[in-house]
Amino acid sequence: MTESVPAATGADLPGPADPAAWLTLPDVAERLDLSISKVHQMIRDRELIAVRRDGVRRVPADLVANRTVLKHLPGVLNLLADAGYDDEEALRWLYEEDPTLPGTPAAALGGDQAREVKRRAQALGF
Repeated sequence: MTESVPAATGADLPGPADPAAWLTLPDVAERLDLSISKVHQMIRDRELIAVRRDGVRRVPADLVANRTVLKHLPGVLNLLADAGYDDEEALRWLYEEDPTLPGTPAAALGGDQAREVKRRAQALGF
């Protein structure tokens, strides 16, 4: 189900760090036990982020854990959108190494520092 994609090049390169594994939208639907149309709705509603890689919309696999989307992800995605970030920029922000967090904001969302990630995303709007 999880599909690893080789590192993107050129215009597809999101930033200094890229998710280790990607899921296609049908894989996300299967993992979450939802219809593909519901996955598309989640992306439109900023409950989930998807970007194009090799012409296919993909979701970072680590954002869809244990048959659910990480709890604080929708809030962070909405805060980043309010700060003017598009999906590529939001992905770059989520996967940029941060020495004050356990790796990246995306990694911190799954742990005790999720509220700190939300606070930092909120501060970007000011």
